[in-house]
Amino acid sequence: MADQAQQRHYRPRNWRDHLAYGLVRLLRLFADSFFARRYGHRAVVLETVAAVPGMVGGSLQHLRSLRRMESDRGWIRALLDEAENERMHLMTFIHIARPSATERLLIVLAQGIFYNLFFLLYLISPRTAHRLVGYLEEEAVHSYTEYLAGVDSGASANVAAPKIAIDYWQLAADARLREVIVAVRADEVHHRDVNHGFADGLA
Repeated sequence: MADQAQQRHYRPRNWRDHLAYGLVRLLRLFADSFFARRYGHRAVVLETVAAVPGMVGGSLQHLRSLRRMESDRGWIRALLDEAENERMHLMTFIHIARPSATERLLIVLAQGIFYNLFFLLYLISPRTAHRLVGYLEEEAVHSYTEYLAGVDSGASANVAAPKIAIDYWQLAADARLREVIVAVRADEVHHRDVNHGFADGLA
């Protein structure tokens, strides 16, 4: 039952939802082609992009609240917390999978392109932007579930958890990578549900 909740998929309801879902599936295809099953390296690159939407959405919601002189309904804090949480995912995984020079270049390019495109999308249609993030988080949950399976099967080494992860998620002192992945996946499940909820609220 818990696994079903983790893998829950929001079915597209209209052309905007289908567009958001299609874009995410295309991005997944590129990620699968580039990283294959190198999940640690995938996490390093993708988390630099995953931390962008919360910051963009939080800043634009902040400005919207100022312009309209009305409450943000708690959205600003939720989005900025999401951005910080995703950044901590990155800070954790760079201790597990050291990015190569090529991956560092990819990070710079991907972040620059995605930031500007997402900024424009949020200006045009905040609903579609949140739906896009919801689908991105669905894919993140799927990827971390596969990563976890690789650790359980021995395909990926269950190395010691970095201290930054132990402190951030308050894990046991002897925690391993498996516990880190479980914690990160739970965060992604939360972000998925929050962003789909925000999209529904804007419908």
